[in-house]
Amino acid sequence: MYTVMGVTGQVGGAVANQLLAEGKSVRVVVRDEQKASAWEVRGAEVVTADYRDSAALQVAFTGAEAVFVMNPPYFYPEEGFPETKEVVKSIRLALEAAAPQKFVALSSVGAQHPQGLGIIGSLHILEQELSQLSIPSAFLRAAWFMENSLWDIEPAMSNGHIQAYLAPLDRKIPMISTVDIGKIAAATLQQTWEGTRYLELQGPAAYSPNDIASTLAKLFNRNVEAILIPRSDWADTFVQQGGIADRVNGRLEMLDGFNSGWIDFERQGTELITGSVTLEEALNKLI
Repeated sequence: MYTVMGVTGQVGGAVANQLLAEGKSVRVVVRDEQKASAWEVRGAEVVTADYRDSAALQVAFTGAEAVFVMNPPYFYPEEGFPETKEVVKSIRLALEAAAPQKFVALSSVGAQHPQGLGIIGSLHILEQELSQLSIPSAFLRAAWFMENSLWDIEPAMSNGHIQAYLAPLDRKIPMISTVDIGKIAAATLQQTWEGTRYLELQGPAAYSPNDIASTLAKLFNRNVEAILIPRSDWADTFVQQGGIADRVNGRLEMLDGFNSGWIDFERQGTELITGSVTLEEALNKLI
């Protein structure tokens, strides 16, 4: 039996879906009891738990052969990541007490660095805290999500423009679909190993903002252009989108890290795993 956190989000949901499709016994952890029924009807066991409640998480992890763990995303965290630290400590205590045979954790490209990551710094914290456990562990350092382009679909369709923060517009970086992450995570949960592994996950090709625009142009059969948002406008743009004014620096620093090349795969001492979902397939599914 496999326990999976984060099933109401893209990655956790993809992991649970893949395991269920393979006929595996799955226990999912939800924070909102109202979201339990959708998983129960599919044959999953459901445990409702606040991620900050280590005792509740211990119940969810106990009896599992392997556990998939992850942080809830905080796009505008408080300085010092107090929310992340509370959740990660709770996960560590629950894993320690439940003692599954192994666990797999969602991390990110660049999480090997202790600084210069912006909001990805929360995943450096996760790696540092959970790697202290004696349980065999695997950290999935995923590339930029193809599904980040969800917000490009409506403007591409309506006015033929998408906003770009990655620069320059023709610079390609590794990207991956959350579907591939789910498949890789499900496969890793079923493997046997000792010690700590770091898996760096990418899709079948690297892509640029111009590639995203041209792919949407093909899918919509119309011209689509990527427009670079000036660095000086980022903070105001995020606030207009609902961001918290005094907490936007984490997103800015993350984007600066990608654009400078600082946020990249470690490559040394890691396993490079390549998925199969192309950008066109991922965007078509979003559409």
